[in-house]
Parts: sequence; C-alpha cells; structure tokens
Amino acid sequence: MRRVTVFGATGSIGGNTLDLIARAPDEYHVVALTGGRNIDRLAALARAHRAELAVTGHPELLDDLRGALAGSGVEAAAGEAALLDAAARPADWTMSAIVGIAGLAPGLKALEQGGTLALANKESLVAAGPLLLETARRHGATILPVDSEHSAVFQALVGEDIEAVERVIITASGGAFRDLDARDLARVTPEQASSHPNWDMGQRITIDSASLFNKALELIETHEFFGIAPERIEAIVHPESLIHALVGFNDGALMAHLGPPDMRHAIGYALHWPERRHLPVERLDFAAIGAMTFRAPDEAKYPALRIAREVMKAGGHAGAVMNGAKERALDAFIARECSFLEMAELVDRTLDKLTAESLGKDTMTLDSVQHADRRARQVVEDALDLTASAG
Repeated sequence: MRRVTVFGATGSIGGNTLDLIARAPDEYHVVALTGGRNIDRLAALARAHRAELAVTGHPELLDDLRGALAGSGVEAAAGEAALLDAAARPADWTMSAIVGIAGLAPGLKALEQGGTLALANKESLVAAGPLLLETARRHGATILPVDSEHSAVFQALVGEDIEAVERVIITASGGAFRDLDARDLARVTPEQASSHPNWDMGQRITIDSASLFNKALELIETHEFFGIAPERIEAIVHPESLIHALVGFNDGALMAHLGPPDMRHAIGYALHWPERRHLPVERLDFAAIGAMTFRAPDEAKYPALRIAREVMKAGGHAGAVMNGAKERALDAFIARECSFLEMAELVDRTLDKLTAESLGKDTMTLDSVQHADRRARQVVEDALDLTASAG
C-alpha cells in the first residue's frame, strides 16, 4: 500500500488528486492532508480518507479543525511548523499543490525524505528551480511535473534524447480576455478575470491565466525543469485547450500531447507513473471537434511573456523576485488597489529596482529565496503606498 500526502487538499488540484485516490482505496494510505481556511472541507476530506494528520496553514483555526475532527482519530495541527512536520512524515508520493511560494518549504522537506514529489506548485521551480532539483538529486527523490503543459512535455520526451530537442511549444488558452482588445484591459474587474473559458481552477491561477502570467511562469518552469534554453521555448495561444504542449526535434518532427482540459489527466499520470492506467476523463471526438486554432500571443497585450524571458536571461534569484512581486501585485488587483494592467508594471519596476541592487547574487538557499521574495513584496507594497498617497 502506497503512503500518500496531499498538500493543498482543499483546492482544485488537491480535490482531483483525492478523487483519483478514492477510486482505488485499497492501494493508498493517506498520511497527511493540508489546507487553508476551508476547515469544514479539510476535515471532511481527512475523515473520508482516514488520514493520519490534517493541517491548516492558519494557527488561529486550530481549535476549529480539532472540533471538526473530534472523534475521528485524525490528528489536527496548524501553522508553518506543522506543514513541515507533515512533509517530514514518510510518504511514497506527495502532491505539492499549495498555491504560491508557501509551497516551497514543504516541497523541499518532502524531497528530503527521498520519495516522489508530484509538483503542481509552479512557484517552487520559478523561484528556486536549482535548489529544488539539487535537493531531489541529493536525496535520491523524484520530481514529476503536474502542470498540464509540463506533464505533456515530460510524456513527449519518454524514450527520446533531450539533445535532439529543437524547440518546446507550450499552449495558452488566452484566458478570460483572449478576445478583448488591449485598450479595454485597463477597466476589467477581478470578477471578470476570475472566469476561465475552459479550465475549472482557483481564482488566483485563473486571473494569472487572463494576464498570461501563468504562462510566463510556465516558460520559466520549462527552462528550469527540462534544461531547455530560453530561446528554444515558445508559447502559442490555442483557445480550445486540447493540445497542451508540443516538442519539436532536430529532424523537424513535432510530438504533440492532446487531451481534454481535465487536470486528472496530468495528476493521474504522475500518480501511476511509470505505468499508464485508466482515467475517468473525456475521450476526444475529433470529428465533433472539427478544427483547432492557434495564434501568436500579443506580447504588447501580455507583457508577462517578455518579463519571463528577461528573468530567464538574468537567472539567479530573478525568478523569486518576479514571483514575489507578481503574487503581491495579484493581491492588490483582487483588492482593487491596482488595475489589471498595473500588475505587470509593478513586476517590471520591482525587477528593475532589485536587479540594480544585485539582489541574490549569492548561493541559492531557502533563506536567500525567501529573502528575495520578501524584498520583492516590500518593493511592490511601497509602490502601492506611494500611489495611494499621491491619489
């Protein structure tokens, strides 16, 4: 019986992971489930899956979690130390689906146990790719990508020589505003940005999809995880979201991975790897689909893509700076403290400022990444305060 832990159990990725685990209950023992403020959901999942431990990231909610788990035999804990304790418990397979930089420390701790980390937390690779990969190597652990695009690339490379790869193309749906004129973006609201035309995802990643910051992070992920040179990585808008990525080889051939916009495909591949098993996802009917469309992304409309290329060129802690600034700018947009377009402007200005300071030229550690993240958030905070006082 495989021991499994799910970080971010109450979110979309976590829920889909547990859906697959529940279909083969005799094969899995759930060690730990973690979540945020949705205590009722976390407790219900912990009870249903007979988890050893349930952890909320919010210490002030510990009593609520204990109350919700009373009589279940499930241990309750809360806070950052409890998340790390959960990650340190022996598990064969761990899903890393905490949103944002908060997922980095538990992911590193899980890798130190030498098991398999199914990585849905893209911020870990963006902010600390070299640290994450070196930790896995040092402890004999395995990292499997769970983003649909990177799972697609991973699958297309099975049996192939990475040296023969000429290009990698990751697809973008274009998000909520793919058909909106660039001049109209200044007036869009968080509610409008939170509605995705194809995927069922959380609010933050859905807004990131609308700004293409999600795709920008995925460009960096591709570079970090597969070691592909930045100039060989492309993004293309594919509104149907049926092709998740393509890998081009030096003989001109392209290997495309196709599937429905259902995250259980990528999750299931990571869960069962290196085997393939039946998954409860839609089978594509190409006659019904009829056609698929593609178009180049407008980088004037989506400056996040340019920012990602600058970050890959800079290397070092630039990814941590970009991600920290992006996360704080996203908070500001959701709180209506800045406009949709101002998010990219804030990230740009933060990178300019902290690059000028030569931030993070030292060896990458968890502390140095967290310092770069905090510094970036503070720069955005200062810019927002300045704008508010001027207004």
